Amino acid sequence: MVGRPYIPETITVHLGTPDSDAENVTVSFADYIKNVASSEIFPTWPESALRANIYAQISYALNRIYTEWYPSRGYNFDITNSTAFDQSFVKNRDIFENISRIVDEIFNDYIRRQGNIEPLFAAFCDGREVTCDGLSQWGTVELANQGLGPYDILTYYYGDDIELVQDAPIQNVTETYPGTPLRIGSSGQEVRTIQTQLNRISRDYPLIPKISSVDGVFGEETEDAVRKFQEIFNLTADGIIGKATWYRIKSIFVAVSRLGALNSEGIKLADVSKNFVTEIRPGETGNPVRVIQYYLSVIATYDNAVPAVNIDGIFGPATENAVRSFQQSRGLPQTGVVDEATWDALSSSYLGILENYPPQFLAEEYSPYPGTPLTLGTSSDAVRVLQTRLDFISGVYENIPSVEVTGYFGEQTQNAVNAFATDVGVPSKGFVGPVLWDLIEDTYFNLKNGDLKTPGQYPGYAVQG
Repeated sequence: MVGRPYIPETITVHLGTPDSDAENVTVSFADYIKNVASSEIFPTWPESALRANIYAQISYALNRIYTEWYPSRGYNFDITNSTAFDQSFVKNRDIFENISRIVDEIFNDYIRRQGNIEPLFAAFCDGREVTCDGLSQWGTVELANQGLGPYDILTYYYGDDIELVQDAPIQNVTETYPGTPLRIGSSGQEVRTIQTQLNRISRDYPLIPKISSVDGVFGEETEDAVRKFQEIFNLTADGIIGKATWYRIKSIFVAVSRLGALNSEGIKLADVSKNFVTEIRPGETGNPVRVIQYYLSVIATYDNAVPAVNIDGIFGPATENAVRSFQQSRGLPQTGVVDEATWDALSSSYLGILENYPPQFLAEEYSPYPGTPLTLGTSSDAVRVLQTRLDFISGVYENIPSVEVTGYFGEQTQNAVNAFATDVGVPSKGFVGPVLWDLIEDTYFNLKNGDLKTPGQYPGYAVQG
């Protein structure tokens, strides 16, 4: 639930109630819908009724997947086949031919509320033995016989403010947890998602402080909100968003905003838009400015039209000049203000550099920050570059321990990172964000090129008596 919905290639079904010791089966999403439709409705119904029911079944399943309803609660499946909780699914059942044809046509279409992005939790019941606030399966037959089409049937039950999303993209299902913990110094859409969700949760749990700037940069306000959330929900209150905290935030957010209910508050497009949705202007300070300065500095390494700037978090004249130069080079209005178009161009340029010049090809050149913080447990080429730098620096500065170059960020690397941070006088919590990465890079190349000298080291020129 970080971006817009998509159609998963597969779905994992638990053949029983959520807590039962039952089998999990994984099938293609289209085959799952064919099975549900063949189990829930009759192939002899009018085609308009069949299509209306299948749209509801698709949207119901996609809502479960989009909200990670079961994974966020610790389960290893996407949906159950228990009709007390979800939709009917019968393993190895026969599929009706006309239902199979319809599903092949519309399995990547779904219902949503106008203005919202999440698939509608399209609740339904049979309409005879059980009635509900959602769609009546037998009622769709009656409406179809009156001449109503699929969309008209759906609006009859779900309201006039629904719409059908057609030809949604199809891709592999991946968990939304970013894979590495989010903490002070992290930035990106995942951080912005968490900030949005915590602010919504704080309406129901007012002890959680509001995050004043939902900007995708993990600063002290975000850390305070995370820590208070962790205290309330009996998690380790370290202010770091690991996997357990990520999914607990998601679970509570889904609950308070009723995303898994027919009367959902809904997720608006603005809630999943890019990191910076407000302009950042000269005179401003803070982490968003640091990110901009960092991107400009990396871009300046490869683009002579853009001057490098100091990463100090202050949007002063030098940063404004660099922004104007960047805007000119990209054909944007030269305002000196980082609006959404400028931010898009900055981030695209930065990511393009990373894509074309990955760390393993920059072993002896300046390596740009890899985009996500390097933390305990990370394995990557960027960690290998980091370890190479730190090990070289340790040969000059005795208080920094040597590091074995393995590509794995273990305790040895963490100790060296903390020692380096202490030596240069910046706060460190055992991870490497963009500012610390830059300091390590600068120190490494200054030492390698002879620009930094330690006490007693030959200065590189004759000393006159």
